[in-house]
Amino acid sequence: MAAYDFNAPRLFVEAPLQAGARVELDRAQANYLLNVLRLRADGHVLVFNGRDGEWLTSIAVEGRKAADLVCVARTREQAARPDLVYLFAPLKHARLDYMVQKAVEMGAGVLQPILTQRTQSTRVNLDRMRANAIEAAEQCGILSIPEIREEENFAKAISALEPDRLVIFCDEDASVSNPVEALSGSGNRGVGLAVVVGPEGGFTDQERAIVSAHQRCLRVSLGPRILRADTAAVAALAIVQATLGDWR
Repeated sequence: MAAYDFNAPRLFVEAPLQAGARVELDRAQANYLLNVLRLRADGHVLVFNGRDGEWLTSIAVEGRKAADLVCVARTREQAARPDLVYLFAPLKHARLDYMVQKAVEMGAGVLQPILTQRTQSTRVNLDRMRANAIEAAEQCGILSIPEIREEENFAKAISALEPDRLVIFCDEDASVSNPVEALSGSGNRGVGLAVVVGPEGGFTDQERAIVSAHQRCLRVSLGPRILRADTAAVAALAIVQATLGDWR
């Protein structure tokens, strides 16, 4: 038997969760459960809020378009937010949506947009980013919604990272041709990580110098091909999680 039931409807809510608590749904959530999924009174839904773990709830119908949820039992304890900061140059619309969703699925605990000299999209819709992060968490059984930070100047964002945090700097011009080997040999296990992926035009020499000056920086290439920024996000986070993160 599978350890987790991914067929069960799952919603993110803001309300506190505890035994017997009644969770008021907004109109969109009620419509989704009652009219899209066609659930009825006493139907079961999994909910989480990023603080109190995951709970099995029962639907209390309040008419054709309204419903509440009543907490029945906790199914999973709250997990800590992953100590992995993902710094990325913003992309346009659909590609940014995809990248945010995949970064959440791959275990990013903080999403930090960075404005580089070659960043093409400088305006970031933080509400849209949060909506995409919540959707990914709902669909993939994730308990902690990542912290979503406002866009920041590249140099300031790098300088704000803790000195002992290992910064994996994904740079197509790096001499390291085998990132798996480089990360596996870094000796960095069980401490904070940061992954930096740049814009489509790549990093400037000045930006490379800024990151390389960080106390713990590992500059790596992601292989012999030039990857689009959203593809690089998935590739980089997969390699990091497999060698230093929670895939081990």
